[in-house]
Amino acid sequence: MPLRWGEGNALLYLFRPSRLEADLAGEEARALLRELGYADAGRQRCLCELARRLRSRRDFPHEIGLFLSYPPEDVRGFIEHKGKDCKAVGCWKVYGDAERAEKRFTAYKRCTANYLSRFAAGASVEALTV
Repeated sequence: MPLRWGEGNALLYLFRPSRLEADLAGEEARALLRELGYADAGRQRCLCELARRLRSRRDFPHEIGLFLSYPPEDVRGFIEHKGKDCKAVGCWKVYGDAERAEKRFTAYKRCTANYLSRFAAGASVEALTV
């Protein structure tokens, strides 16, 4: 789904609908989205609102982390602490369970290295999409 475009580039959001639905269905994620002005109306309406916000400003709204499978407590912590005083830093700033986040960061690094290696060896983007 294209979220934003301009000046010869586009920001594409690739996602698994069932995973996004699960990420946004949790009570903490739903509560945070409501507080930030999102209608409690499901994945599609939330995506449309995120795209609208991305197109109306140059920076990224902090709640985008919820759409990237970041733990809701970390997204909330980032907003409340204005990006300061986190417990750990990896793919995102951690305000909740640092041990769990570090395990995910390690898994993401291994996965990224694997995919980069396979891409460098000639695998197509289509072959890497699973």
